[in-house]
Amino acid sequence: MDELRRELCEHGRRAAALGLVIGTSGNLSARDGDLVAVTPSGVALDRLRPEDCPIVDLDGRVVEGDRKPSSETAMHLALYASTGAGAVVHTHSVFATVVASTMAELPPIHYNALLLGGAVRVAPYATYGTPELAENVRRALEGRQAALMASHGGVTIGATLEQAFEATRLLEWLCEVYVRALGVGAPAVLTEEQLVAVIERAFSG
Repeated sequence: MDELRRELCEHGRRAAALGLVIGTSGNLSARDGDLVAVTPSGVALDRLRPEDCPIVDLDGRVVEGDRKPSSETAMHLALYASTGAGAVVHTHSVFATVVASTMAELPPIHYNALLLGGAVRVAPYATYGTPELAENVRRALEGRQAALMASHGGVTIGATLEQAFEATRLLEWLCEVYVRALGVGAPAVLTEEQLVAVIERAFSG
């Protein structure tokens, strides 16, 4: 768990440096068996120390650490229970939040959307830190590596913290491409046939 705490600090600093979070917004977690290391509530991600990150069990009980876990810990735990992921990253990045505040889903305008599972669904709005939000996000993530949260931000999962973080970077890139494309014209959305062709090409060697 000490290594996971160090990774949370490293990726928290990267998230802040890349503008994916601001202030104390956003939260990250990583799982090892029945324990989860999570970023604390009220601490900016670029100022984290490993000892700041509490360890909780899968029921959300703090088993190590003095700080209060992130207010979104219940959402993280719900995603671990439903997906088997090893890490969760939640950010308030600009373009993801723009799309999440205006659309019902981010359509696949680039084939890299397949790396996240296809079109990215927007989970209906609910107050942060509530069971309702956790359930909405769980549903939006079914069969996906990423989801958007209406008028809130984005969330990604991965087998490792690095994978979840790279999914967050890709999600933000896809959202930015879409938003900038709207300034030029109507973005062309890839068809199911075109996406299948990409998959077949990838597996053909």
